[in-house]
Amino acid sequence: MGLAWQQGPLASKTVGRFLVDQPIPERLLFAEPLRRRMRVRLGDEWIADSEDVVLLHEPGRYPVAYFPLADIGDGMLVPEERATTHAELGATAWFGVRDVKRAAWQHTDLPAHAATLRDRVAFAWRAMNAFYEEDERIVGHAADQYHRIDIRRTSRHLVVRDGDRVVAETRRPLALYESGFATRWYVPRGDINTAALTPVDGQTFCPYKGLASYYDVGGRKRAAWSYEEAWPEVERVSGWVSFEPDLVEVDLDDRRLALEPGQVVSPHGVDRGLDVDELRGR
Repeated sequence: MGLAWQQGPLASKTVGRFLVDQPIPERLLFAEPLRRRMRVRLGDEWIADSEDVVLLHEPGRYPVAYFPLADIGDGMLVPEERATTHAELGATAWFGVRDVKRAAWQHTDLPAHAATLRDRVAFAWRAMNAFYEEDERIVGHAADQYHRIDIRRTSRHLVVRDGDRVVAETRRPLALYESGFATRWYVPRGDINTAALTPVDGQTFCPYKGLASYYDVGGRKRAAWSYEEAWPEVERVSGWVSFEPDLVEVDLDDRRLALEPGQVVSPHGVDRGLDVDELRGR
């Protein structure tokens, strides 16, 4: 997702390539200043508050925010006996935060080229109650500054079928282009046989789009989804429906779509203490 996740340029399965004459390492880590004030809360306490956060992009992982020790509250970090070794960054010490175990870590023997992370600590996202940029809660993971979503209207002919039944047919879909993913096509409700959609329990959330609801299509489980109240940045798809091309038949201009590389999402779980009402009120 963005720089190092899914099919981004630093991801292990990127669809692009660097135009260089020498092979580059299979794994490249990239660190940069976040240049935003970021805060961490556990319970009713602010654990860290910094304008000097460094964001680490590591292949196959969501971005991780590293805080300078000087910007972490006194007595917040409780050293643990646990120690691990990071393949590129070396020995790693772990800390509890108040009474939460394995909640933070620090690379204690960094190679010279990774000195930008020296004397910095990262917090396990789901171990904390919340992360903020200024006074606004950030959900899912630290915001990837390279993640982008563009939505474009089109007059292309899109048809969705479940066997012999036409579930949707439109000449006004929206194409949603999202960093690291293949195109997703969204259909307006007016062009869908809504009787073919069976709402199912269970929702997921996207840190960039909001809360997703799912539908069975015939006997095909969770074959469609919709952001009923999509966040303002992507409100054009709010209430529209997208279909999984590996579960139902989706034809675009008479070309059968398939599940492309980069369309499988690895779930990151729900943030600690995050509820549906807070997501909707974001």
